[in-house]
Amino acid sequence: MAVISNTTTIIDAGAISPATAGSMNLIKSITASSSGTITFTHGDNGVIFDGTYDVYVFKFINLHPQNENVDFHFQVDTGTNSNFNQPIVSGATIPYHNEADNASGLDYGTDMSQVGTAFQGLLDNASPTGNDSNGGGSLTFYSPSSDTFVKLFAAQMFGQGHGDYFAAYKTSGYVNTATALTKVRFKYAGGNIDSGEIKLYGVKG
Repeated sequence: MAVISNTTTIIDAGAISPATAGSMNLIKSITASSSGTITFTHGDNGVIFDGTYDVYVFKFINLHPQNENVDFHFQVDTGTNSNFNQPIVSGATIPYHNEADNASGLDYGTDMSQVGTAFQGLLDNASPTGNDSNGGGSLTFYSPSSDTFVKLFAAQMFGQGHGDYFAAYKTSGYVNTATALTKVRFKYAGGNIDSGEIKLYGVKG
């Protein structure tokens, strides 16, 4: 007997059909509560971050830092390593506009661009000056389990910056290793992730 949802066969003769190409499949959701770091590790608590999917997408919802004027960033690692110091090559652009409506523009994100092993910036100068301040967006990895190519990533983040600015942070680059990635860590440059949610999705090519 087949189980069909919205004209798509989910289970047929006891076998579960593979994920539909292009569909986003929720793998893991982690909610922050005064968390120093949030780490997604393949094989840990249901996390999948291997060749099962071609593309992996992290979604950030209502991120709120403990401290003012701190960057939100990530790093990755391979195998069972836990130093989170993989080499990254990246660049960023930042369009912005302030609440006072007297300053706007488009900057090259020098502080969020690197050729090095530091944590990679996603949000710059995040500011919780009000309880309604937050940040969100997405980070996408392409074939992070490849043992041939460097690991491309692209992020689009949005939020309130220090001094009541809206800013959109577009960051992309690659992790300069041909070794498969197995874990991704997120944190603020200072203080905890006061609240927010990070969801990991897998996408079939």
